[in-house]
Amino acid sequence: MTEFNWHVLFALMQPQAIEHSLPRYCLYFRVSTQKQGESGLGLDAQRMAVARYVAGHPGNVLSEFTEAESGKKASNRPALMAALDLCRKQRATLLIAKLDRLARNVHFISGLLEANVSFVAVDQPTKDRFMMHVQAAFAEEEARRISLRTREALAAAKRRGVVIGATGSVLAQQHKQQAADLAERFRPYFQRLAHQGVRTTAGFRDGLNAEHVPGPGGGSWHLPNTYRTLKRLHMLDHLVRLHPSPTNRLQLAN
Repeated sequence: MTEFNWHVLFALMQPQAIEHSLPRYCLYFRVSTQKQGESGLGLDAQRMAVARYVAGHPGNVLSEFTEAESGKKASNRPALMAALDLCRKQRATLLIAKLDRLARNVHFISGLLEANVSFVAVDQPTKDRFMMHVQAAFAEEEARRISLRTREALAAAKRRGVVIGATGSVLAQQHKQQAADLAERFRPYFQRLAHQGVRTTAGFRDGLNAEHVPGPGGGSWHLPNTYRTLKRLHMLDHLVRLHPSPTNRLQLAN
């Protein structure tokens, strides 16, 4: 769900929400990684939880703020800072799906509680300030223990002689070899075009597409995959040696 029209959703769920006497809400969502943010993973559940809360507590949704950031990092939260600023200006309530969507950091939660901004964690809307402090403390301790267990596991692995990161290096080498093997399948096409006088990356791209040769991913050829294939076939240096002018070097690189 990349686009979420809160106005349409809440108009359907609570048509009376346009009244000025109703509370104002700013919605804040957080995911732990940029990949989650792009895919919508985790956001849909947060949005539906907040939507259910607003359906039961009608109000005007002013804006939605979303960012990808680690729960342990209380700093560098521009979306949250913007949401809090809007809440102050509009006397709005900050709505979040879960308390740990803000941070697993007691100092941060304490500062938020003292920031003169009303906020509600919709999974536990009745908890008072003291219980929020307690839960934040538990969340921070959980994050600390996870980090400690990870460090201890890595240290134990090193003592057993395990090379940390070795799996990633092996996989990288495997992928590099697979790419080289795939490039070899296209060598006859590139060599034929080179014999025909093609001397630029764009020329190879256009020639391959004109012959309807599928690209490495099964699609068409474009400048990046054409250049990478030329490089993997070690044809770039050969073409430059055949035609060593500075102009040709630029053409091969573009």
